[in-house]
Amino acid sequence: MTDATEPEKGNDFIRDIVRADLDAGKYREIVTRFPPEPNGYLHIGHAKSIALNFGIAQEFAGRCHLRFDDTNPTKEEQEYIDSIQADVRWLGYDWGTDLYYASDYFEQLYQWAEGLIRDGHAYVDDQSQEEIRVKRGTLTEPGKNSPFRDRSVEENLDLFRRMKAGEFANGARVLRAKIDMSSGNINLRDPVLYRILHAIHPRTGDAWSIYPSYDYAHGQSDAIEGITHSICTLEFEDHRPLYDWLVGSLSDAFGGEQPQQIEFARLNLNYTVMSKRKLLQLVQQGCVSGWDDPRMPTISGLRRRGYTPESIRDFCMRIGVAKKENVIDMAQLEHSIREDLNRHAQRVMAVLRPLKVVITNYPDGQIEEVDVINNPEDASAGTRKVPFSRVLYIEQDDFKEDPPKKFFRLSPGKEVRLRCAYFITCTEVVKDSDGGIVELRCTYDPATRGGDSPDGRRVKSTLHWVSAAHAGAAEVRLYDRLFLAEDPERDVPGKTFLDNLNPHSLEVLRGCLVEPSLAAATPGSRFQFERLGYFSVDADSRPEALTFNRIVSLRDTWARLAQKT
Repeated sequence: MTDATEPEKGNDFIRDIVRADLDAGKYREIVTRFPPEPNGYLHIGHAKSIALNFGIAQEFAGRCHLRFDDTNPTKEEQEYIDSIQADVRWLGYDWGTDLYYASDYFEQLYQWAEGLIRDGHAYVDDQSQEEIRVKRGTLTEPGKNSPFRDRSVEENLDLFRRMKAGEFANGARVLRAKIDMSSGNINLRDPVLYRILHAIHPRTGDAWSIYPSYDYAHGQSDAIEGITHSICTLEFEDHRPLYDWLVGSLSDAFGGEQPQQIEFARLNLNYTVMSKRKLLQLVQQGCVSGWDDPRMPTISGLRRRGYTPESIRDFCMRIGVAKKENVIDMAQLEHSIREDLNRHAQRVMAVLRPLKVVITNYPDGQIEEVDVINNPEDASAGTRKVPFSRVLYIEQDDFKEDPPKKFFRLSPGKEVRLRCAYFITCTEVVKDSDGGIVELRCTYDPATRGGDSPDGRRVKSTLHWVSAAHAGAAEVRLYDRLFLAEDPERDVPGKTFLDNLNPHSLEVLRGCLVEPSLAAATPGSRFQFERLGYFSVDADSRPEALTFNRIVSLRDTWARLAQKT
């Protein structure tokens, strides 16, 4: 495995197991895998699994395979395969030559299934899906044997081969493992190994009329590839005995050390949903613009919003690897991107809701350039020239005609600093016929160039600004959390998670103004709009029509709101 990232070492119970196995000489090389089903786009929860599997392989000088679990052709698309590969690479990981598909093993899996039948470990069941479900029993009641459980090996082989040949309709028969219908673990009550499915597969076309279940294909694919540690989320903990039974039943077929399944707590993030089925529902019902909508928890959505791969990897390392389910606060993810961009993002000035300012004593037609620091956290980032002129724009919120107590920004008679430019004082307020404020008239102090007063007087507020003659027009999309509820999926009678959608999760501002240095900004570039937040150039952006997405505000506004309630 090769990648561009440095090994991100961690301490957790899974790494402890890996170290112990290496110390004991159990494995010569650590081999992990990331096995997504290509039925949707990856989300932030998958990012944790990617970072864990690739990170462990990287840390212990092993390999991590990317394997697509493409066993359900009715839900899988090439679009999803392409997006998954792009997401893994964007996060900084590379599987090298170790790219595999469960469909690579369809013939081998089929032959092994015949072997299970010959050994008396599998049988063809003619019951319907509902009949199988009812006879499986409950957590407190054992299951009941299928009336077809004692078919002869010859009859089972014949029926299974005819299933493969496409003789039967969907749902007419299944192949089940013969384990124990009275087991306390429902997963061991003769689970389904193959089902009939007449569908075109993206890679194998119409070659197959039967497809293996996830439980069957997963462990055997691990064994074929020589996976040492099959790292899964906790919902597969109850499936581990079945994983071990299947791998053990076929151990003579592939030889070598059996892979071991280890479970960890999946990533649960508040104010969002992590189910691919529900994310698909959001897309299909038009609640979002697509899988890469910047409000989505998908990796492509986070990328489009402006998150960096470094910030997501940092987030995954910070939250660690737990054995018990928990819910991570969205603020932790936002903290990681703020910390990253605070170090690396260039500071620029943009006015989202412009208010015109005319400096009456500034020479008409004069233009000068002021030096502005690009990033106070990075001295090597240097400075840039920003044009200053008689007519400027500031934020509407930075002026109040009748200011409340402790309002230190601009108001009649009040003096403030314009960032890296001059002190100005408001002398007049111009209104339209409806009484709305349309213009401020101010004076400036020429002696305060650069933003400091030679006489030592201080001002309590510094405002950002743009020169009217030089500013570029832009559309700015202010994204917020997609859901109002901390747990959107909570069970409320008569309601679904869609009832918790935040109607204000997107506000589009047009007529925004940005400093001229942004004219050449390319999609994916990230900036801090001074005093406003971190923003990224959207994929829709064009030089003649700049478009910016708010990645995150400068502070956690949701935490401040919670303190007020």
